[in-house]
Amino acid sequence: MKTFYYVHTGHRIGLDRFRRASAIIKMLKGVDITLLTSDYRIAQISRDFGIETSVGIDVVRNIPQISHNGDRLIFDSDEANPLMLEDMRAYFSSFIRISDDENDTKAEAEALISPYLEGEGICHAVAVDEQYFGNFEKKISISYFFGDDDYEKDLQQHLDFIQELKPNLQLGFYYFLDYEEMLKKEFPQHTEFEEYEEMIKTTDILITASPQAVLESLASGGKPIYAQREDYTKEFVSLFSQLNVPVVYNYDKNHLNEILLTIDNHKYEKIQLNSNRIADFIKENLNL
Repeated sequence: MKTFYYVHTGHRIGLDRFRRASAIIKMLKGVDITLLTSDYRIAQISRDFGIETSVGIDVVRNIPQISHNGDRLIFDSDEANPLMLEDMRAYFSSFIRISDDENDTKAEAEALISPYLEGEGICHAVAVDEQYFGNFEKKISISYFFGDDDYEKDLQQHLDFIQELKPNLQLGFYYFLDYEEMLKKEFPQHTEFEEYEEMIKTTDILITASPQAVLESLASGGKPIYAQREDYTKEFVSLFSQLNVPVVYNYDKNHLNEILLTIDNHKYEKIQLNSNRIADFIKENLNL
C-alpha cells in the first residue's frame, strides 16, 4: 500500500500548492510519500525542496494509472468535481483533502485540512515550512513577488503599480526566458527563483499575489501585503482578514501607498507553527 500526494501546479497555476506540499512532506519526516504534480518541470527538481520522490502527470484523471485501489492519497486541488471526489474516496483506502474554501464541508470517507473549518475529522491549520519560523535580519526593505506564473504577462502590464517603489523583484518559476530577461532590466534589484527562501526570510515588506508567500512572510517576521490577482482565487481574503494582512485590489497604487505609510505601526496577527499537529493528523488518518 503506497501513499500519494497530488498537487495542482502549472504555468497558469503557480506553485503555492507545491510549496505547501513541500512543507507538509517535511513535517512527516521520513514517511514514504510520492508527490504527484500536474506538470513535469517542477517534479524534476522536487528533490531541491526535500521531496524524495515526485512524478509529473498530465491531468488529475491519471492518478489511478500510477496508483492502486486501496492506496492512500492526500489531495490538494480544485480540479475535481463532486463525482470525481466521490470516486477518489471509494478508490483510496484513506483520503485527505486540503481545502481553502471557508464554505466547504467535509464529506464522509475523507479527512480535511482547512484554515477555516473545525470539527471531527478536520485539522484546522495552515501549513508553513518550519524553516520560516524565526528571527531573521531584514536586509531587503521591499520585495515584490507576483507569483511563480505570469502566462498573460500581467506583471508587465501593471508595472506602474509597483515600479516607483523600486522594489526587489522575486522572479517566478514559470516565467518565459525572454520575459524574465525583460523584467531583470526593469528591476535591477531582483532575486532568482532559487533564492526565494532567502528572499522571504530577509524581506521586511513583501508585496505579493502569492497566498503561501504571505503566510511564509508572516512566519518570518515580515510585513506582507496581499495583492489580489484577478486570475487567482479569492478564498484567502477571509483568512488574511483574520490575520490582519492588508489586501489591495485592482492594482490600486493609491491604496498601496496608503498602506505603506502606516505599515510600521500595523499590527499583524501571528501564525502558529502547526507542524506536529498536521503531521499527527495525517498519520492518524492515513494509518501510518
